[in-house]
Amino acid sequence: MTAEPRIGDVFGEMLRDAYAVATGVGPRPLAGGRLPRPVIEIIERDDGLINGAPAAHYLDGPADWQPYDHRAVDRVRGATLDVGVGAGRIALLLQERGVPVTGLDTSAGALAVCRRRGVRDLVHGTVDAHAADGRRYDTFLLLGNNVGLLEGRERAPALLAALAALARPGAQVIAQGTDPYGTRDPVHTGYHERNRRRGRFGGQLRLRLRYRELGTEWFDYLVCSPDELAELVRGSGWRLTDVDDRDAPYYLATLRLAG
Repeated sequence: MTAEPRIGDVFGEMLRDAYAVATGVGPRPLAGGRLPRPVIEIIERDDGLINGAPAAHYLDGPADWQPYDHRAVDRVRGATLDVGVGAGRIALLLQERGVPVTGLDTSAGALAVCRRRGVRDLVHGTVDAHAADGRRYDTFLLLGNNVGLLEGRERAPALLAALAALARPGAQVIAQGTDPYGTRDPVHTGYHERNRRRGRFGGQLRLRLRYRELGTEWFDYLVCSPDELAELVRGSGWRLTDVDDRDAPYYLATLRLAG
């Protein structure tokens, strides 16, 4: 018998368990009823590819970050919205530095973990919904590969417009992405070609997340080159002013509000 997963807050449940394993506080998933079991995020692609990654990295402190994460937070100025705050690793450092930071996420469970870790200002919802709240920001962070939230040509204009609606004059977006096109793995190059034949960006992924018995709905997540990002930004009111690719294929893109 095969069964589909139950739709639920995959990210929140996973972070709750990863936090419990890391701290020893709260119910923990156990192997054999005794030993803490590693918490693994399962990523399922629509061509059948399955990947898994330990969820503990969402809790990493600055000593374990990648160099581009440090360069990103060093560029922050003014009131900051951390989009896709996750377990709050970036927001916690910004708080320590005295930066007014708000963490936003669609996962209620992730925000619960953020609160337990000490993140003070949190918003549950989407960027689009938050745009109606009257808050305004100087910096928007889309870290942890969250260029992907642009999804593709259909979604990007609305997300960029919502960020502009939340922006103060001269605001910036600092977004981390990954150029997917350096690989020679036929599993990935074939997927890129299949996407292009369908009128999509090569790295426009169709995914769902799995954890234990839970799954998300299928969603698009964009892994794109800086040139593709420039295409999406063109005409949006934002300008792509800098691409830092010192850690290629990973990059930091800085957008600034025109005018």
